[in-house]
Amino acid sequence: MTELLPNHLGGRWTAGTGAGMPLFDPVLGDELVRVDATGLDLPGGFAFARQQGGAALRTMSYAQRAALLGAVGKVLQAHRDAYYAIATANSGTVKNDSGVDIDGAIYTLGTYAKLGAALGERRFLLDGESASLAKDAAFQSQHVQVPTRGLALFINAFNFPAWGLWEKAAPALLAGVPVVVKPATATAWLTQRMVKDVVDAGVLPAGALSIVCGSSAGLLDALQPFDVLSFTGSADTAATLRRHAAVAERSVRVNIEADSINAALLLEGEAPGSAAFELLVKEVVREMTVKSGQKCTAIRRVFVPQALYGQVAEAVSARLARTTVGNPRNESVRMGALVSRAQLAAVREGLEFLKAQAEVLHDGATHALVDADPAVACCVGPTLLGAHDADGAHRVHATEVFGPVATLVPYRDAAHALALVRRGEGSLVASLYGSDDAQLATAALELADSHGRVHVINPAAAAVHSGHGNVMPQSLHGGPGRAGGGEELGGLRALNFYHRRAAIQAAPGVLSALG
Repeated sequence: MTELLPNHLGGRWTAGTGAGMPLFDPVLGDELVRVDATGLDLPGGFAFARQQGGAALRTMSYAQRAALLGAVGKVLQAHRDAYYAIATANSGTVKNDSGVDIDGAIYTLGTYAKLGAALGERRFLLDGESASLAKDAAFQSQHVQVPTRGLALFINAFNFPAWGLWEKAAPALLAGVPVVVKPATATAWLTQRMVKDVVDAGVLPAGALSIVCGSSAGLLDALQPFDVLSFTGSADTAATLRRHAAVAERSVRVNIEADSINAALLLEGEAPGSAAFELLVKEVVREMTVKSGQKCTAIRRVFVPQALYGQVAEAVSARLARTTVGNPRNESVRMGALVSRAQLAAVREGLEFLKAQAEVLHDGATHALVDADPAVACCVGPTLLGAHDADGAHRVHATEVFGPVATLVPYRDAAHALALVRRGEGSLVASLYGSDDAQLATAALELADSHGRVHVINPAAAAVHSGHGNVMPQSLHGGPGRAGGGEELGGLRALNFYHRRAAIQAAPGVLSALG
């Protein structure tokens, strides 16, 4: 039997008492390791995190906790090669795609280390200016934010086992809140290895970082009122979490990132082959193929003027045709695998569902797999669909196929385009492409209410923009409506989720003594 990865809870490594769930290589089909959480003392482990990890973190200033993040980053950097090997084996990603996850995690930790250092030796945050509650200002109100005296439970998705942990853990630890992570089972190995390396290095206080691999049964039952819960995954699971007593009755604060049918929009007035036209084509292809389209922020719908539908279809298809798909160990391969047979089946099923209202412009089935057995490997070529009936193709606007699939949609005019984008009912990101700054600015503000991020690309930004699907720690990550209504990152804004706001009403001398 393959190795059973231990959990870290209550300040010690603990193996589950069950046989464990196997994790597989999605290209070769080999069993890699097993995970199991059977028999864990979740209430006791959570209590240890709150009482030991939380208390230790709160004795430190923001600058001291920022130094911890810097130390964590150094540990991860030292083991970077091992993480790449695990990502290849367990996620089936090519080197560049593994880097998005692994190096993105290290970069995010470094960013929050710098942000935290700038906060200095304070142990709480002022929230605005004081306000007078008496005519002579002898009695005032000052809002403050202090770390919550609970823990942060992360239930994470399979597509970013490295970044998904640290983009949440960095602001939580900086805020002074201990972390318990439950990674998605299919790709839990990388998350577990990172936690193990950090815990074994001794750079964090005992109880500050815990991990539970395998079943999530009982996790929410162990949550208390001052804990916080962050979830990334399906809308169906998110709805179940919101109904749980921990949230509905004990008022555990919850942050949700769910389904997102993100859009790319080429504005009117662009000619075939123009700079903006080519920028759209390049970004669509990149977002379809990076991590095999398994990104919450990937482009799912591409809106173009009716007159350009054929030219965009041809240009995108031509680029997709050059994408080699298969075993990420082969240097000629540019797109690896989906993470599991279950995801492969889900993508195929979703593709057929969309085809009922869309034509196939580029067929992923035409891609022969490189160094991979089609009967075993969880690989699928990129597929571009087209929906001539933009208004009637309701499945395109309501269904996220979590793989290398996007749909091209023509629009009549600017108002029609914006209305179609909003049919996504709230998304993580929309990207705009054009050359008229005023037109781009107007469209960006029009879409800001229904998107967590609006990524605007014109020729001036062509060489420097961060990418439609790249989540930068300085910018907000999250989205309203269907996307879950959550907010992560955004620089120091991320600390808000892990703090409690209170108004301290007192005489000026008392407020001054706060520090």
